[in-house]
Amino acid sequence: TVGSTRRANLSSIGRTVGLALWVFIKKPPVITTQPESITVFGDEDILLTCEASGNPRPEFRWKKDGVEFIPANYPGLSMSLGSGTFMTTGAGSEPMSQYQGKYSCYADNELGTAVSNEVQLITENIPALQKEKKVKKKVEEGESVVLKCNPPFSTVPPVIHWMDKRLRHIELNDRVTQGRDGNLYFSHVTADDNRNDYTCNAQYLSARTILSKEPISLTVTTSNSVVRNRRPQMMRPSGAHSTYHTLRGQSLELECIVQGLPTPTVQWMRKDGQLSESRTFRDLSDRLLRFSNISESDGGEYQCSANNSQGTVTHTYTVSVEAAPYWTKEPVSQLYAPGETVRLDCQADGIPSPAVTWSMNGNPITGIDLDPRRTVRDGALILRDVVFTDTAVYQCQAHNKHGTILVNTYIFVIELPPQILSADGQTYTVTEGQTAVLHCQTFGSPRPKVTWEVDNGASLLADPRVNLLTNGSLQITNVSHDDEGLYTCSISNTNMSINTELEVLNRTVILSPLGDLRVRPGKTVIFTCLAQVDSKLTPPHIQWRRSGQKLMQSYAEDKYTFEGPDLIVANVQTEDEGVYTCEVITNLDMAEASGSITLVDRPDPPTQLQVSDPKDRGVTLSWTAGDDHNSPVIEFRVEFKDHVSNEWSWEELKRVSGTKESVNLALQPYVSYRFRVISINDIGKSDPSTPSDLHSTPPQAPDNNPEDVRSESTDPDTLVITWEEMDRRVFNGPEFHYKVFWRRVVGDGPTWHSNVTTEPPYIVTEVGNFSAFEIKVQAVNQKGEGPEPDPVIGYSGENVPLEAPMDVGVVLLNSTAIRVTWAAVDRDTVRGHLLGYKIHLKRFGSRGHHRGRRAREPESSLMVETGANEEKRVLGGLRPYSHYALTVTVFNSKGEGPRSDPPLSFSTDEGAPGPPMSLHLESPAETEMTLHWTPPAQPNGVLKGYLLQYQQSGDDSPVQVETIDDHTLTKLTLKQLDPKSRYRFYLRGRTSAGDGEPITREGATTLDGAPPSNISLSVGEKSVNLSWVPGQRHRSVGFQVQYLNKNRHFLVTLLNGGGKWKQSEKLNSSQPFYQLKGLTPGSQYRLRFTFSNNTFWETEIRTEGAGVVDVQTGFATQGWFIGLVSVIVLLLLVLLILCFIKRSKGGKYSGRSKYSNMHQTNTRQTTSGLTNYIQGIRKVFRPLDFFQKILHYSLFLNLIK
Repeated sequence: TVGSTRRANLSSIGRTVGLALWVFIKKPPVITTQPESITVFGDEDILLTCEASGNPRPEFRWKKDGVEFIPANYPGLSMSLGSGTFMTTGAGSEPMSQYQGKYSCYADNELGTAVSNEVQLITENIPALQKEKKVKKKVEEGESVVLKCNPPFSTVPPVIHWMDKRLRHIELNDRVTQGRDGNLYFSHVTADDNRNDYTCNAQYLSARTILSKEPISLTVTTSNSVVRNRRPQMMRPSGAHSTYHTLRGQSLELECIVQGLPTPTVQWMRKDGQLSESRTFRDLSDRLLRFSNISESDGGEYQCSANNSQGTVTHTYTVSVEAAPYWTKEPVSQLYAPGETVRLDCQADGIPSPAVTWSMNGNPITGIDLDPRRTVRDGALILRDVVFTDTAVYQCQAHNKHGTILVNTYIFVIELPPQILSADGQTYTVTEGQTAVLHCQTFGSPRPKVTWEVDNGASLLADPRVNLLTNGSLQITNVSHDDEGLYTCSISNTNMSINTELEVLNRTVILSPLGDLRVRPGKTVIFTCLAQVDSKLTPPHIQWRRSGQKLMQSYAEDKYTFEGPDLIVANVQTEDEGVYTCEVITNLDMAEASGSITLVDRPDPPTQLQVSDPKDRGVTLSWTAGDDHNSPVIEFRVEFKDHVSNEWSWEELKRVSGTKESVNLALQPYVSYRFRVISINDIGKSDPSTPSDLHSTPPQAPDNNPEDVRSESTDPDTLVITWEEMDRRVFNGPEFHYKVFWRRVVGDGPTWHSNVTTEPPYIVTEVGNFSAFEIKVQAVNQKGEGPEPDPVIGYSGENVPLEAPMDVGVVLLNSTAIRVTWAAVDRDTVRGHLLGYKIHLKRFGSRGHHRGRRAREPESSLMVETGANEEKRVLGGLRPYSHYALTVTVFNSKGEGPRSDPPLSFSTDEGAPGPPMSLHLESPAETEMTLHWTPPAQPNGVLKGYLLQYQQSGDDSPVQVETIDDHTLTKLTLKQLDPKSRYRFYLRGRTSAGDGEPITREGATTLDGAPPSNISLSVGEKSVNLSWVPGQRHRSVGFQVQYLNKNRHFLVTLLNGGGKWKQSEKLNSSQPFYQLKGLTPGSQYRLRFTFSNNTFWETEIRTEGAGVVDVQTGFATQGWFIGLVSVIVLLLLVLLILCFIKRSKGGKYSGRSKYSNMHQTNTRQTTSGLTNYIQGIRKVFRPLDFFQKILHYSLFLNLIK
């Protein structure tokens, strides 16, 4: 342990000494800040920066256009101390153009020279406008036009803004487009484009200047003729093909600006492959295809297609992508020991391939004395057996026609002992999937050889994820938990080493994507960003971005609200559209997820409706679609309105696919049309467009005749001809009317009769009853007649039939059905369309009654209709054993003819009776059941008796049968029934035709009476409510309720007359409730229910409230009260003794006769003497019954004392 501690201390001291040595050692110069190319306007300041490090501190010098340039020699320039940066001071009067040229910065010290990149300094005058004439353009509506800008030239192209005199931008759309040349292109002009203030504003950002050119006046003339549509033509670029050359990493824009009417739509495609949506962006209503950071794979052929209803035009673009030189491998500056071989690899690529050359300290190697130890092969510089004098800064330069790149690398030949500069015992913490770099920075020359080991003994460099960097550090990509452990870095052939520990935590993961949301304006959107974070990481911070820009919570506007993992975007508007990113940031890693808000809404209404190519019966309607608000238009709905008659509202004429913006419409003659168009997308319908100009079609003869020509004759001797009126829109011309034709099918034919009318119906009189006519109706207007109509058959008005059917007959099929037959009538007597026959059936009652018990039955009628071709019909549902009369008539739409005469009478046979009208059950005893019934309402014959069937319910017990032959019987008693069972009874009537339908009842016998059960009570102050459940199937019985006041205070009991059982009135078990009244509040009662002198239920209760007894508690046992009672009793005893003495002396006493019987009592019986005295006192003081009670109470007190 002591040894290891000593080694660690020595290692720490060595690292400290080595670090100090490294700080003070000499270093070759290294360019740290490169100069940049600039353009200077007017008398702006020049600033060319050049910074470098090195030991000793490097000195700086410049070359301009390959010639030494000393800024100190120019009065207008000054250099910064300690750097190569120089700038203008404003002191000189020389022109700025003298500084224009290409500059290189050189940094020198005794170990070598570093060279900067070559930059260009351009000087320009501030752009200014020349005097120019005001431009006026005049074009006809529908033509194309270009408004040119032509801003002053600058090496830094300006940004162009077309605005009006109020500095409002001219609205750009698929019809009005701004080209890359700054010009304003109109695919076709409309009357709305009339204005005199089209102003081109050129903004020179570097010069901080905006130039407003002379406003251009555009006059659009309109003509009375319909604007003619035009097929698309290319405006920019012109022709059918163009070629573009660009460099790798730059931006490229392909334009496709076209003219045409209606406005053409533009589509892009790649002819030699698939057009990449991720690498391209479309702008200006698809008029521009933009590549950002273009690569060699984007080279090829592209095509723009522009089309409208009149045709299509295409343009092909050939894109050639070349590349300025760029590094594929750069040499690395290192320390070398004498005798080592140095290889500096320098690889560059580009189109065309660049040439690679080497320089040493800014001088081309080819211009230096050849050294046999130095060779250049395939861009690599090889130097063998280096010595101290080989220390220098080498420049590798790659060059092709598109540019030059340069990199500095130094070779420092020195001898230094090896040291490990990185600290020992460090712990590196990373999350899964990250790249871990375990530092082991060494120092020494020759370069120390570093080796790494891990505590689990695994071979590190065999893992493709593990790399040993040139500075000695160990790099592990895509780390996992298996990579955790202790790592040791050692320098070979020494005892120097350090230990580092790698800790791998779980990566931060967002659990669910945010989603791409499509919402309506004004809605509220919530993005939720839930993440799983390792517990050893710091609590995460959630950063929200929109389109890359940080979002801040807006307390004032309440636009963005952050609630835990939620981002709430309120009142979503157009400016809120974009990609929203949630970044969950910990101290080690970050996870992010993105979603988007796309604002969708109803489309804007179409604009610029144009009517073109008019024909007699058609026209072409075109329009420009409005903004679809991110929900593509599914279809356009074309509506029309007749604005001459003004009778109709807007009606749909045709639907068109959402990809088209024109349609050929078929029109009716002699109608004045206005059109409008409505766009429809998934969200809804747009507002209607502005109506088109009025378009009228010329009149023509009618195309069609009215439909559904028919006769609707209702009155005899008239022919009513009618039809469906034609819509005014198909009149096709003025003076429209109908021409009506008719002629008889037989007789007066084939001469046609005709007349005209303006509306249906048309009535012809004196044509006879129900005569057949050929009829037709033709449409006619000022231009002529419609096509020849086809005749149809119609009839004059009908009349009621004249005759009744003959040979009416009836065949009895059974007691409830008959078959009726008749002979067909002569069709001429029907005097109309034979609709059928009607059978009239009338019932007069039953054939007989039983002994006059049934009253005369009311008559009933039945009518049955048949078809026109029927001559027989079976009728069912008749009443058996009844008298009927039957007649038959023929009928048409006018009514019925006479009934067949005489009526045909018949009687139906006897049938089975209907069920008895009622059945009632009574149980006189536990084993008996009496059935009461009433006869059937429909005996359907002579009732001969009844059939009774019964059986026990709920099982398969046999059916008992009782036959009752007396039809007058209405009750029957059944005996010897099971009192424990329920029975089902079936009772049927009987005639000679059989047994009828039964009436059914179910019941059980009634058991002997029993007292009630389930007694419950509810106690009040002066009453108690009693309730019980009557015995099921038991007869009612009488019982009583007895009650006793059990108050423990005997004086109160005596005063209230207590101590005796009382009983209620007699109760019936069938009544489930009784209220026992007259009770004393706050008293204890004993209740018992008695039946047949037996108690079947008893209980104790206490009435509610504060009783009198409770108030007197304590008074009856007070000493003074007991003494008072004792004195009264003693006085009474004295009085009794005096009475006896008087009586024994024979003295007269007014009460003597009353007490003569008492005197004869055997006074020797001492056991009952006291009672005899009391009884005597009661006789004497009978009016004072109160004292009797006091005496009883006093005796009781004396006994208990």
